[in-house]
Amino acid sequence: MLFGILVPMRAFIALLVLVLAAGLAWAWLREAPAASAPPAPVRTDGVETLPERDHERVRAAVARGEMVPLSLILADALRRYPGTVLEVELEGHEYEVEILGADGVIMELEYDARTGALLEVEVDD
Repeated sequence: MLFGILVPMRAFIALLVLVLAAGLAWAWLREAPAASAPPAPVRTDGVETLPERDHERVRAAVARGEMVPLSLILADALRRYPGTVLEVELEGHEYEVEILGADGVIMELEYDARTGALLEVEVDD
């Protein structure tokens, strides 16, 4: 007799859990935000910078010829100052490249991202 009661009870509980899970999934999907436009550039100290994961916009700008590929910037920087690239940043329309030389000196080079022109070189303290 006990076994006859447990089987329908287990089936009922399984069905109840399934219905609750489906209801929660439907409610979550209904409240999920719709896909939005890509984030606008962030302004920091008057300088326009791209959000962290905005590599697609940079690739598109390179494809349109509006920006120089990073590979060309890095090749030029390492030709001028051989060493290990420590960091690369894109702030607005400027690439900033930090290179650790064999002598232990860190050089910071700034390039115009649109033309590839070297704008500034300084020793990073």
